[in-house]
Amino acid sequence: MDIKLSQCFIAVDDHDKALAFYRDVLGLEVRNDVGFEGMRWVTVGSPSQPDVNIVLEPPLADPNASPADKQAMAELLAKGLLRGVIFSTEDCDATFERISTAGGEVLQEPVDQPYGVRDCAFRDPSGNLLRFTQPRKQ
Repeated sequence: MDIKLSQCFIAVDDHDKALAFYRDVLGLEVRNDVGFEGMRWVTVGSPSQPDVNIVLEPPLADPNASPADKQAMAELLAKGLLRGVIFSTEDCDATFERISTAGGEVLQEPVDQPYGVRDCAFRDPSGNLLRFTQPRKQ
């Protein structure tokens, strides 16, 4: 059996701000932009990984969700309490410089971790944790 990652989801509260970050700062390409039942999904991905898609979706993308559930998810997103995403990069320091210069909210400057990577961390415009890792050179 051959199983591969196809899609993952990141909750965003403002698609236009998210696009400005994921497309313009991170350099991901926009693959799809769909509206349905008052919601919007934007699919982005790395040009070097054409078979992996990241879907930027509303905090609770379920038209049947109650208003209270939608509000609870929006509040969790605003606090940065939803799960994060880890990207790999060939040059953590250069990636850090590019994102921080573009105004990315820095959570951690590049540092060598005891588990074998050099990484840095940011929050996206919606509050999601994003880490950028580079395997340490031996």
